Amino acid sequence: MKIAAVQFTSGDDVAQNLLAAQRLIAAAADDGARVIVLPENLALMSADERDKLAIAETADRQPLQSWLKHQAALHGVYLIGGTVPLAGDDANRIRAACLVVGSDGSLMARYDKIHLFDVEVTRDGHREAYRESRSIEPGPLAPVIVDIDGWRFGLSVCYDLRFPELYRALVTAGAEVLCVPSAFTAQTGAAHWATLLKARAIENTCYVVAPNQCGTHPGDRQTWGHSSIVSPWGDTLAELGDAPGYAIASLERDKLKQLRGAFPCLEHRRL
Repeated sequence: MKIAAVQFTSGDDVAQNLLAAQRLIAAAADDGARVIVLPENLALMSADERDKLAIAETADRQPLQSWLKHQAALHGVYLIGGTVPLAGDDANRIRAACLVVGSDGSLMARYDKIHLFDVEVTRDGHREAYRESRSIEPGPLAPVIVDIDGWRFGLSVCYDLRFPELYRALVTAGAEVLCVPSAFTAQTGAAHWATLLKARAIENTCYVVAPNQCGTHPGDRQTWGHSSIVSPWGDTLAELGDAPGYAIASLERDKLKQLRGAFPCLEHRRL
C-alpha cells in the first residue's frame, strides 16, 4: 500500500488552505497513494486559536467534513484529515478531531486530540507561550484504531507524540501504522521531531506516518515541516524539507511480519 503525508502552510483563509490541500491530495493520488494523511489544523491557523470556534462543525453544519468526503470519493483514496474543529461539550472550546474518510466518502473513524500543547518555547531569546487548553477540550481517553485495506491504523495528533503510553495502547489494540498529523513548532521540531518519530516506530514495531505544517503562519508562528514516513525498524522511508509537498512510501506487510517475528519485543513485555 502506498501512503502519502501532505505538508503545506495553513493560514487564516480557509478557502486558500483547502485549495492548497486539494492540489496536493490530487498530486499524491496521481502518484499512486491509496491513503493520504493531512496535517493538523488543515483548515485554519490564525494568530488566535479561538478563531476556530467560528468554523467549529456541528451536526447541522459540516462544510469541512463534506470537503474531506468529496476529495476522498473524487480521487478514490482514504483521507486521514489532520484535524478539523468540531463543537465540543464546552461552548467556548472546540475538539481537535482527526477524521478518517473512506474512498467511498464515508466517515470511518474519529479521534479527538487528548494531549493539549500548554507549554513555553524559546525563540531568539524570547519566550513564546502556547495554551491550547484555552480553545480546545481534550477528547476521550481511549485509543482509536481504524482498518484500511487490511492494515490497522492508530490515530494520534501532534503533541500526543511525546506520550509513549498512548502509542503502547494503540499497538496493544492492534495498530500497525501510527498516524501523527501535526503542527509541530520549528523550535521543538528541530530538537525532537525526528527522534520522537523514530522512537515511536522502533518501540512499537510500527510504521509511522507524520505530516506536519511548514513555514510561517499568522502571528509569526513557525512550524518545522519535515513530514516523514518511518519504517518499523526506524528507517526514514520518505521525508520532506521545509516547503509544501508530500512524502510518499509503501507499507510492506511481509517486512512488518518478518520484523515482528524475528524481533518480537512486543511479546516480551512484562508490564
